[in-house]
Order: sequence, then C-alpha cells, then structure tokens
Amino acid sequence: MNTLKQGDKVPDFTVNDQDGNAISLSDYKGKKLIVFFYPKASTPGCTAEACNLTDNYKALQDEGYEILGVSADSEKRQTNFRNKYKFPFPLLADEDKEVINAFGVWGEKKFMGKTYEGIHRKTFLIDENGVVEHVIDKVKTKDHAAQILEL
Repeated sequence: MNTLKQGDKVPDFTVNDQDGNAISLSDYKGKKLIVFFYPKASTPGCTAEACNLTDNYKALQDEGYEILGVSADSEKRQTNFRNKYKFPFPLLADEDKEVINAFGVWGEKKFMGKTYEGIHRKTFLIDENGVVEHVIDKVKTKDHAAQILEL
C-alpha cells in the first residue's frame, strides 16, 4: 500500500458519484477539498463518520472546504446511503478502485484474527492546487470534523 503523503500531488481522477455524474479532481481546482475514504456504506462506523461531517458541514465550508466521500460501493448503494442520511456532499462509487488506488488506501487489513484486503479509513485534506496538506490516519468516526478543524 503506497499511500499519498503530505506534499504529494494528487493524480487526477474521474469517477461517478451516487447519481452517475462524473466527478473529477479537476472540478475542485482552486478549492480546498476533504476526501474521506470509508470501507462500506451504511455500516455503523461509516455512518457515524459521514453524519459527523454532515453535522459540521457549514463549519467545514466556512473554512473553505468541499467534501467527497469515497468507497468501492455501487452507485445504487451510495445513493441509498446518501438519501437515507441526506448527506450534502457527493459519494463516489469507486467500484474499479481508481481513486482508492490513486490515494493508496487499499491494502491488507486484520479483523477478529482474519486477514483480508480492503479500504483503510483515511482522510486527505487537499489544497487549492491538488496537493495533499494533511493525512488523517486515525479517524475518529464520531468526532471527525473536529479532527479536521483542529489542523
């Protein structure tokens, strides 16, 4: 797993969001961007994280941030997740793992003694020029916005 680090330029990508709209990194040129990766839509930790970002969306916007959520879920699953919790930001349906691999968040995980491949929960703060400013490796799902705003 070769994860992007602070100072790395994010490679451009284009992936569909939950509504089938093509979303590219270049759409956010000149804007600060939060890209958060989560393992699976509608699971407890992922729901807590996305809801926390939604609850603090105005404060994050006041700091100049736009938000993108990314997982390997289908458009349909992302649509259901977004509609159920009324998230104000797009969720990318990265089934081919284009963005996931570009950021280097796919890799070996361990859970209850089992080893498997999956998405590592990480958040990247990207500046107006598409460069990684911060990487949050230890995401606090219930208090994630505060982690971002403290930086």
